Amino acid sequence: MPPRHAALPDRIEWPTVALFALCYGGWAGAVFWLAELSLVAAVIALAVTLTLQSSLSHEVLHGHPFPNRRLNEALVILPLGLFVPYARFRDLHLEHHRDADLTDPYDDPESNYLDPAVWRGLPGWKRGLFAANNTLLGRMLLGPAIGTAAFVAGDLRLIAGGDRSLARSLARIWAGHLVLCLAVLGVVAQAGMPLWAYGLAAYGGFSILKIRTFAEHRAHDKVRARTVIVEDRGPLAFLFLNNNLHVVHHMHPKAPWYALPRLYAARADHYRACNDNYVFRGYGEVFRSHLVTAKDPVAHPLWRNG
Repeated sequence: MPPRHAALPDRIEWPTVALFALCYGGWAGAVFWLAELSLVAAVIALAVTLTLQSSLSHEVLHGHPFPNRRLNEALVILPLGLFVPYARFRDLHLEHHRDADLTDPYDDPESNYLDPAVWRGLPGWKRGLFAANNTLLGRMLLGPAIGTAAFVAGDLRLIAGGDRSLARSLARIWAGHLVLCLAVLGVVAQAGMPLWAYGLAAYGGFSILKIRTFAEHRAHDKVRARTVIVEDRGPLAFLFLNNNLHVVHHMHPKAPWYALPRLYAARADHYRACNDNYVFRGYGEVFRSHLVTAKDPVAHPLWRNG
């Protein structure tokens, strides 16, 4: 069964519209102006901006900020971050919101766990790579490459598979994505920014995003206890549009980003009880606990079909 589209708001959500203006203004400023003054500063600014665009894309797939789906998706049609076609992100993320499947190595498209049988069959070098990827430092340095390689390989297998309708749909999505990526890179090249620097910024933005996704879910017998709360209100929480309060988002997927802190503050004890106190006090605690220490095993610890 294909995922359903998110419900739309009944009015324009102006805080999100303002953030889109800030995001795209920042992108243009970094590419056309800052890159001429300092390439290093431009790469850093772009990495931050592209992280924000990814978070805004997440808002769009959940139905924000306009009461019109096509207008919403027009806001994120350009793949400034290069790596992921929006249409695939949308469909797979909505599948991810089937909470009963969270962390499932097969049915949760955002799971980082492997089937134990698959894990046991991997060669040693690949096991080492995946083990390193299960630390926060490894997830930031290796995660964008590993995740993108697995994602593209998976879609290529689907395109080559027997479902012709699905294959045609995926081929169209990826062909359109590549054309739009070339358009973005063409604008960047015209502005005079080296393409390698823009690629580095895109990788950096994906790396920042991996800080958020690193701790979002854990293996647990109880579905309600699989989703994290990171009680952070700093710059990373802003870049992630409060999705660090992840259990609140999963319980209220229609709520816009700016409503999540209010929802959490009103019933913090309730949310902590719901997820069996899977809580970090902030991203500083995540870094201290897991920068070089794995949060989870690679093989799903509760998988009963392995």
